[in-house]
Amino acid sequence: MPEGVNNPRRRNALVSRLARLRVSLGFVFGVLVLWLAHPTVATLAGGIPVATIGELLRLWASGHLNKSREVTSSGPYRWFAHPLYVGSSVMGVGLAIASGSGVVAVLVVVYLVVTLTAAIKSEEAFLRNRFGDQYDRYRQGAAPSANDAGRRFAVSQAIANREYRAIVGLIAAVLLLILKATYNGSFWRAAGTEVVRPGG
Repeated sequence: MPEGVNNPRRRNALVSRLARLRVSLGFVFGVLVLWLAHPTVATLAGGIPVATIGELLRLWASGHLNKSREVTSSGPYRWFAHPLYVGSSVMGVGLAIASGSGVVAVLVVVYLVVTLTAAIKSEEAFLRNRFGDQYDRYRQGAAPSANDAGRRFAVSQAIANREYRAIVGLIAAVLLLILKATYNGSFWRAAGTEVVRPGG
């Protein structure tokens, strides 16, 4: 069989590599986003709440799942097969709005589509291999088990899943965008004050 993208083994290896690299790629894209962003008071006001909703969905999902050790249909898993990735996507859209840049929006969409598609394919392959029919029944919409139906959100579980890293990342991104908006003078203009930079 030819060694190309159409080779299933090679394709699976590429998908796995992208899935593993998505956090590192996220830092690279984050630097590009900050550099290209043109945030204003209006774009921040529109984007930050959207990004916050995305993180709240991630937090809710993290408090309902023992990652890699179970399949659950509790909490947001009743409605979304991958609520963590849905939350990440919503958060990305919010940050794109906050950035006030069409180029940033395109970069965010490309990053999310490529890396999350790879992550979902890699994760589904792992879950099917580990849980077999149990995962397939979950994907087919099987009724929640008694254990899932009675499960409540647990902060300790969200901490065990290290969701605090995503929260810190979101806060850092928002603060950097606010700092850039302040430096660009959009906050001062919104307040009706002229900003004068050193040497300008």
